[in-house]
Amino acid sequence: MNSSGAQRISNEIESPKKTNVRFTILAMLFIVTVINYIDRSALGIAAPVMKEDLAFDAVKLGVAFSAFNWAYTAFNIPGGWLLDRFGARKVYGVALLLWSIFTFFQGFISTLLGLFILRFLVGITEAPSFPGNSRLTTMWFPQHERGRAVSIYNSAQYFGLALFTPVMAWILQEFGWHDVFFVAGGAGIFVAILWFAFVREPYNHPRVNQAEIDYINSGGGLANKEEKRKVNWSDIRLLLSNRQMVGIYIGQYALNTIVWFFLTWFPTYLVTEKGLSLIQTGFAASVPYIGAFFGGIVGGIISDKLLKKGKSLAVARKTPIITGFLLSSTIVLANFTSNIFLLILIMSIAFFAKGLAGLTWSLVGDMAPKELIGLTGGIFNTIGNIAGIVTPLVIGFILAKTNSFSGALIFVASVLFIGALSYIFIVNKPERIVLIDKN
Repeated sequence: MNSSGAQRISNEIESPKKTNVRFTILAMLFIVTVINYIDRSALGIAAPVMKEDLAFDAVKLGVAFSAFNWAYTAFNIPGGWLLDRFGARKVYGVALLLWSIFTFFQGFISTLLGLFILRFLVGITEAPSFPGNSRLTTMWFPQHERGRAVSIYNSAQYFGLALFTPVMAWILQEFGWHDVFFVAGGAGIFVAILWFAFVREPYNHPRVNQAEIDYINSGGGLANKEEKRKVNWSDIRLLLSNRQMVGIYIGQYALNTIVWFFLTWFPTYLVTEKGLSLIQTGFAASVPYIGAFFGGIVGGIISDKLLKKGKSLAVARKTPIITGFLLSSTIVLANFTSNIFLLILIMSIAFFAKGLAGLTWSLVGDMAPKELIGLTGGIFNTIGNIAGIVTPLVIGFILAKTNSFSGALIFVASVLFIGALSYIFIVNKPERIVLIDKN
């Protein structure tokens, strides 16, 4: 063997090629987020038949829709703290298993109280999910890959809804609303087993090598085991008062308004206001989710490309987010057409734009104190998901008063426009918050 060959082998031994375990983690986040949104949307899919079977009027149905978010909103901060305290693998995995079991048992309910309790329990156990996604992507991905990583797991919700909404609608028509919950819950239980087989933090993963750890850390990721920090009220006050954080909190509330219109009232809108059958509704409702899936991917690609071209973090993140907010507010145009194809096109454009704006979660990873990524994500998601309580209730009362969805779409569009203003005027220089130890 010549000296150059020996040197090459020596270099390979000394500098092994980095592993790519982070992409396995991302694949699992994608799959779990699909399950997450199938379980969230199961009630909305079953509602057109379920409300007749159980004699629920619009107000009762609105209360049932909001039950999830009463709990989800209340437990995001405790869920984020648990992630920081015990790690994402354990907390997220147990949560996945429990929310799937609670979804499964919704197939047995016969009263509004029973449905409310089970949806409430699903809300509690899903609370760590998106803070967990944010924590894991911040740990596993360097900053220049994080936009796409966030956009991929964030787009999983739309992929799942686009793929499984027609399937669930078919199950609803052929077998009844009970089986919608049995299938959704059963799928989640299976995925929970996969989670514990494949997911760990980078510093504790048996298949990751040091080269990948170094690659992640050198790009602004947080792959090393961090010291635990005791959370105090001054930390929480900082997270609640920081100008940049306040701006993204307002934006997340606005963005979730359109999400929860689609997850709760959209199928009923298509059936009652537009006269579609259950099967037609299943396919029509899936089209906007396809748009949102591609919007999410495009948003991440745009952001990461802008970073690689040397643009600031503010420009790279805010460009797709603000564009998405403004474009999604065009949902109000659906009030001016009775053509179902044009209506679905408008809804698809609006939800494509929501996908663009869904890059908001990447800013949590960019800005959160490294010791409190889970807690920061919990606060962010708590404030954002207040919209999940308000939106179903407001739309329910608008319907009760007007018997029309026109006011509901005006409400959604107005809140989205406020979200755009928040990113234009409040979020100006996103950067990581550094905590100061007070001894």
